[in-house]
Amino acid sequence: MSREVKAAPGAKKGTMGRIIKTLFEFYPVKLPLVLFGIIFSAVVSSIPSVFMQNIIAVVEESWQSGDWDSVAGRVAAFVGILLVLYILSLVSAFTYTQMMAGLTQGFLKKLRVKMFNGMQNLPIKYFDTHNHGDIMSYYTNDIDTLRQLVSQSMPNLLISSITIITVFSIMIYFSVWLTIIVLLGVACIIMVAKKVGGNSAKYFIRQQTSIGKAEGFIEEMMNGQKVVQVFCHEEESKKDFDRINDELFENSQKANKYANMLMPILGNISNVMYVVVALAGGVLLLADVTNVSISGMAMGISIVVPFLNMTKQFCGNINQVSNQVNAIVMALAGAERIFELIDQKPEEDEGYVTLVNVREENGELVECKERTGIWAWKHPHKADGTITYERLMGDVRMFDVDFGYEPDKTVLHDVTLYAEPGQKVAFVGATGAGKTTITNLINRFYDISDGKIRYDGININKIRKFDLRRSLGVVLQDTNLFTGTVMDNIRYGRLDATDEDCIAAAELAGAHNFITRLPQGYNTPLTENGASLSQGQRQLLAIARAAVLDPPVMILDEATSSIDTRTEAIVQRGMDALMKGRTVFVIAHRLSTVRNSDVIMVLEQGRIIERGTHDMLIEEKGKYYQLYTGAFELE
Repeated sequence: MSREVKAAPGAKKGTMGRIIKTLFEFYPVKLPLVLFGIIFSAVVSSIPSVFMQNIIAVVEESWQSGDWDSVAGRVAAFVGILLVLYILSLVSAFTYTQMMAGLTQGFLKKLRVKMFNGMQNLPIKYFDTHNHGDIMSYYTNDIDTLRQLVSQSMPNLLISSITIITVFSIMIYFSVWLTIIVLLGVACIIMVAKKVGGNSAKYFIRQQTSIGKAEGFIEEMMNGQKVVQVFCHEEESKKDFDRINDELFENSQKANKYANMLMPILGNISNVMYVVVALAGGVLLLADVTNVSISGMAMGISIVVPFLNMTKQFCGNINQVSNQVNAIVMALAGAERIFELIDQKPEEDEGYVTLVNVREENGELVECKERTGIWAWKHPHKADGTITYERLMGDVRMFDVDFGYEPDKTVLHDVTLYAEPGQKVAFVGATGAGKTTITNLINRFYDISDGKIRYDGININKIRKFDLRRSLGVVLQDTNLFTGTVMDNIRYGRLDATDEDCIAAAELAGAHNFITRLPQGYNTPLTENGASLSQGQRQLLAIARAAVLDPPVMILDEATSSIDTRTEAIVQRGMDALMKGRTVFVIAHRLSTVRNSDVIMVLEQGRIIERGTHDMLIEEKGKYYQLYTGAFELE
């Protein structure tokens, strides 16, 4: 089901600072070198006006005195100094741009790694409550906005800012009067940029959110394409997509409309400013107005002419800053979403009891590094500092357990049960009765609201989640196969398993025969969740994956739901061998698969209403009897 993505009102304060801080964390040496190169190039590009003023002043002086011989040497000296600075600036610009390319891509790579690593530690609840397509958008669109920011917008913004400060300082040095006129024009530029650019920024933020919605919808439709076509829902899907796409179009159109208006308006204001400064300079010269400046120089051609160039440069860089606003706002909106993912609280794990390999020596369990086939819980006791080892048996007990996915909505009420080592416990009941929820609590995908769950006598809250889940084999109703060979997918259950272990697991699960008939056998590549296989074949691989783990506890959540009756008989024989000596929790709608269970739990609305063996429950003629005989439909 698609989930609505709330539109972000804007990036939080401090997001830009956090981007810069992250850059420094990733590149503590390289980034300062890049910044030095940018600042050096910006300063050098701002000082030609000073040399122009000096050259014009020398020419004026020589023209008045008639001493033309000294002009060439002094002018050549100024030009030579300027040429050396330009060469150094060129070398600096070339160096920092090359470094910037590697820094940008490296920053995005490290940020993606940080996002993905953090995502692996998030609780299952996060993925149950967030649109998967929108999560994918973090790694594509949002990351791409940061590429634009780091590679272009931030360098350009820094260059323009340094240039503005440098040019403004030179302008004040030469003439306060002309500087005031320029500042009045800049005030007009800022007003226009704030009005037009503000509207543009608002719609660029909405555009990013709309892109996430569109990608989430497309991902949902791709996954459910068979259902769409089976129920002839194509036209409705088109209408839904058109609505989402129209929203994206409207936001993008308005964002780019305001963005495209901004630069022509600012450019024309700059041109008007150039003319106004030229006229004002001429009036001041003709009126012989006393110049107010830090330099103390009188108003003259040597000031007015360079000032025109500085006006163009000053206004141009103001425009450049304004032009970067849209890209910066988009990047900040994307960065805010990225940091929101990074800041998600990881799955809490206060467990300290771990699972270790042990061997028996003189009747005692001794921890060892090599795989012995015997596992034990390593239990450090904080009270006295001792460590005890409890052999992993698979004894699972629940006492008065209450649970709700939301704090105010309890879905399990006062659930008490036990499964001794080697027992097969089955859960039956209508959809939503709480069967899968119980198994989710055993492996701590969710934590209980009240009560206790003990595993081999240990409160599971004390067991580290990684070790707890390593001791459990799970076969889910929805099968997920990953890109790789058939062998890779079976070995997913235990990465150190040999090929012989994987083949033995496949034989146990009843998958060996169909695998050997594949084009490349166990080396057949699988893509797109094993799309080339039937649903039943994918389910058999999932069972083989659990079998290779060889766990003491198995959770089978509708493990044979996608297998035909004939194949189910084959799989059941393998499952019986797999379950021998293990504690097994079975969730099944086919009641024929749970007849041989040691105990059957009948759930209704989150409560266990009946429990016992198949024969006992049939004799009681309660809900199970009704379900089994067809007097009451399971669903």
